[in-house]
Amino acid sequence: MTSDKQTYYFLGIGGIGMSAIARYLKLKGHNVMGYDRTPSPLTKALESEGITINYEDKAENVPQNACLVIYTPAIPENSLQLQKVKDLGLPLQKRAVALGHITKDKKVLAVAGTHGKTTTCGMIAHLLTNTPVGCSAFLGGILKSADNNFIYNASSDYVVVEADEYDRSFLQLKPYISVITSVDPDHLDIYHTYQALHQAFEDFAMLTSDNGEVIIKKDRQELIDTLQGKKQVEAYCLENNTATYFADNIRVENACYLFDYHHKGFVWKDMRMSYPARHNIENAVAAISVCVNVLLQEGYSLLETEKFIRQGLQTFSGMKRRLDYLLNNKKHIFIDDYAHHPNEISATILSLREMYPEKHFLGVFQPHLYTRTRDLAEGFARALELLDDVLLLPIYPAREEPIEGVTSQMIARLMGKTDVQVVEKQDLCLTIKEKNPEFLITFGAGDIDRELDKIKNTLLEI
Repeated sequence: MTSDKQTYYFLGIGGIGMSAIARYLKLKGHNVMGYDRTPSPLTKALESEGITINYEDKAENVPQNACLVIYTPAIPENSLQLQKVKDLGLPLQKRAVALGHITKDKKVLAVAGTHGKTTTCGMIAHLLTNTPVGCSAFLGGILKSADNNFIYNASSDYVVVEADEYDRSFLQLKPYISVITSVDPDHLDIYHTYQALHQAFEDFAMLTSDNGEVIIKKDRQELIDTLQGKKQVEAYCLENNTATYFADNIRVENACYLFDYHHKGFVWKDMRMSYPARHNIENAVAAISVCVNVLLQEGYSLLETEKFIRQGLQTFSGMKRRLDYLLNNKKHIFIDDYAHHPNEISATILSLREMYPEKHFLGVFQPHLYTRTRDLAEGFARALELLDDVLLLPIYPAREEPIEGVTSQMIARLMGKTDVQVVEKQDLCLTIKEKNPEFLITFGAGDIDRELDKIKNTLLEI
């Protein structure tokens, strides 16, 4: 991408990954414009930063002087603006390709996985930002400490990137260090089989620099075995001393987690993390391991490295929409989470049960995609049964057309142990008010985030 001032146009600029690239190009002094289907807090933030956005799919909205049009796969093929771009012969790139170009000369710290990657990315970015090494970052969520999904540090060689497996996007990256947090069945509309998904993660790992390291969650032993001898591969996990990096002696004190961190022969005792959920300790193990490797490589002593990491971990406040406390008073606890896969949902619920064992849990879940709901309905039902009470919103379609017979009722019919009902979005707050929950958690990757303020205000009125 040229350093001279140019016009860049984004189709789907309100997406979390797209907006980070838009912010980067704007910061570099370029003229940045874009289209999105609906306004959102993120598009409003972009507009406040000087980026022009339109919300109507009209061909005339495409700037004919654009040096490059960057688009998300969520943009449908029949988009009038996409067709206009092709008719004009404007250069066109997927988001993943653009990100690959931007980061190609940097030491990329890439985190992949069907879940866990956003929080792990945010932890790495936060930890490194609190060291002299620093980093830039393209994140898949809003890092609360920065109030942004994009961090820029011109003096750092390192860039933290969320490596998205959707549409095999992560194969455009060239990581220095890569992390794989999970490889669970997902995006089967793209991959069709779990074997194809697994192969894509193997291909991603093989892109890692021979001077770097691939860090993989221990339960993906088949992937670790496949890569052994081809790349420098290390495992991480909780409470398993056969892994290179692990945490043990885990306990809760004063609403904080304490644990001992083990790394290639040394141990740091009593690491403190106030961010909730046991599975986030596992994410922290991966993030810490990346940062320790970077800091030691940059010449910092083990003692200096430990000091930086301890301080950074204690101040990590998390990502928006990832176990995000929106209300915590004597009457109500309200947490929002982006979880949209059964394993994510169950891990979150079990972790919160550990912290709040006496509470009665009401969950609101908005399924994301018809294909995911169809393929994983049984898993969603089993995960949601860990709650006491469930409200299901209609499926958020995103890029998909409806599939006959696939509705939220499909999940409800599979649930036998928990009170469950399907509610329309306009009835959600009234239903929540009637239930008056002491502990409420909202799940979903669709537009449920547009309802959060209304839900919070409803709880405050009770």
